[in-house]
Amino acid sequence: MLLSLGMLMLSATQVYTIFTVQLFAFLNLLPVEADITAYSFDNKTETFDDMPARFGYRLPSDGLKGFLIGARPENACEPLDPPPRENLTGAFIVLIKRYDCNFDMKVLNAQKAGYKAAIVHNVDSDDLISMGSNDLDVLKQIVIPSVFVSELTANALKDDYMYDKGGHLVLIPDFSLPLEYYLIPFLIIVGICLILIVVFMITKFVQDRRRARRSRLRKDQLKKLPIHKFKKGDNYDVCAICLDEYEDGDKLRVLPCSHAYHSKCVDPWLTKTKKTCPVCKQKVVPSHGDSDSDSEEGDSGPDENEVSESTPLLRSQASTSAHSFGTMSGASRSEQDSSEYDDDELDSSDSEEEVTVETVVVQMQQPSSDEHDLPRA
Repeated sequence: MLLSLGMLMLSATQVYTIFTVQLFAFLNLLPVEADITAYSFDNKTETFDDMPARFGYRLPSDGLKGFLIGARPENACEPLDPPPRENLTGAFIVLIKRYDCNFDMKVLNAQKAGYKAAIVHNVDSDDLISMGSNDLDVLKQIVIPSVFVSELTANALKDDYMYDKGGHLVLIPDFSLPLEYYLIPFLIIVGICLILIVVFMITKFVQDRRRARRSRLRKDQLKKLPIHKFKKGDNYDVCAICLDEYEDGDKLRVLPCSHAYHSKCVDPWLTKTKKTCPVCKQKVVPSHGDSDSDSEEGDSGPDENEVSESTPLLRSQASTSAHSFGTMSGASRSEQDSSEYDDDELDSSDSEEEVTVETVVVQMQQPSSDEHDLPRA
């Protein structure tokens, strides 16, 4: 365990070091890209292709002019001989042979010797290689630009454009970055997205496992459910899961809702799928959050009779009787209210009839009183 943990920390350290080196080179030490233009003593001009290093400062915008000198030693793996002191105005560029040590050490030795740029050439090949460095300490020390050229280019430079033959070079910068430097930000973003996706999937998996574990029946809870050995004459006929008739001696698992099944049929359902009755959907063992969820559903549910995907196939007798009793009581109450309403209507109609009769009697009596008041002829 400790060995694997140590290897993991070592690999993480290596990845961090490489990433730091690449980020430092990308942000602070932009790579040099240049075309080499060579001028000979007799005004002969040639242009050569090169491959920039992934370390070193950029070239000046107007280019770097200098005189080319061969490295001593040629591989530049050891401290180099300094450039000539006779020419104090011009810059010197050193031509270095490939192999025997890292590119960054070659360029660093050239810088320490006093050269303003370095050209590393291939050996027995004309392939161009992008020079890089994984040593952050060496990388921070390099400030001169450097390029890589083929062996054919190196031979042409040695023949006509060396300092002792009167030639000179101009390293012309090209500020377009290599493709890998465009890919680095993209790869970083893709890596972050992948990490987020992995974290999300792990979180989702853990939540699903917890949810599934809560919805299943534990083995200790399963043992608490009674087992009944079937005998002829029992009220149980057919297992609703396998649809086989019960036979004498069959072990039946009897659930709290009074439904019974073969123990070999219902036990996998309870322990691997859900802890509810397969027929009536009643929970076998209430969970910790059932009371809260039931109260919330009772407050928010508009109608208990509304049919949905979670509606049980069969309702328990208690709920059915309670529902029928509630219906009957509601009907009796409505009948009592209607009878009382009819009685009120009858009383009001009787009172209206009495008022009408009294009004008629009063109207009949008024003319007689008027007749007594008339003067006699």
